[in-house]
Amino acid sequence: MNFFESQAHARGQTKRLIVLFTLAVLTLVVLTNLLVMGVLGFTGLEGKPLTWTYVKSLFDWKAFFIIGGVVIIFIAISSIYKISSLSQGGRVVAQSLGGVLVTHGSDNLQHNVLLNVVEEMAIASGTPVPPVYLLKNEDGINAFAAGFSTNDAIIGITQGALDYFSRDELQGVVAHEFSHIINGDMRINMRLTGILYGITLLGLIGYFIMRGSSVGKRSKKGNQAALLGLGLIVIGYGGTFFGNLIKASVSRKREYLADASAV
Repeated sequence: MNFFESQAHARGQTKRLIVLFTLAVLTLVVLTNLLVMGVLGFTGLEGKPLTWTYVKSLFDWKAFFIIGGVVIIFIAISSIYKISSLSQGGRVVAQSLGGVLVTHGSDNLQHNVLLNVVEEMAIASGTPVPPVYLLKNEDGINAFAAGFSTNDAIIGITQGALDYFSRDELQGVVAHEFSHIINGDMRINMRLTGILYGITLLGLIGYFIMRGSSVGKRSKKGNQAALLGLGLIVIGYGGTFFGNLIKASVSRKREYLADASAV
């Protein structure tokens, strides 16, 4: 098996999926545009046959670009907020999971072996030695890397992994996590999560608009608000569902890449 070829294939698949994700987000922006324009009457349609020439002549392109700009800015601000909340550093993630920092000077053989393996992988990959956190109360076999870059990345591992893995197996797992750090997988995941958060907020806004329109006397404006809210719910939550499917596919490809890189 050619592991370098496997790495190149996984990277290529990731790029195609990210392009697909970007196109999906742009499609959601366009759909939101059309929904707002249709509900608020910016299309100028008067019940005549919907020919392309007729629609094109009456379509308010200025409103289309203004609304599109507002939607993009809203998603961008929401995404930046979410990304900033996730990029507090790997230490925060490890500590929130109950991780304890493993340091040199301990008489615990398992801890010393773990630190030696992490240092070996740091030398092999040419990266700084990341802090190592142990989840002492976790008997399951697992490990993870957290952080936004190599400067704030950490390696986390469960007590179960130390108990059941041989040194060679532990080395393979740690190498896999180092690959996630080197290939920037955490950064990719955070950015995709941030964008999905912005899309989800569209659906949440639609929910509140629809809920607000149901209060009080029904009117034309109330009906418009209810229709707008329902449309935003469908676009927001529907977009989040399909976006998560693409995000999951990206994560799977990055796992393949980490396996091939670890070798």
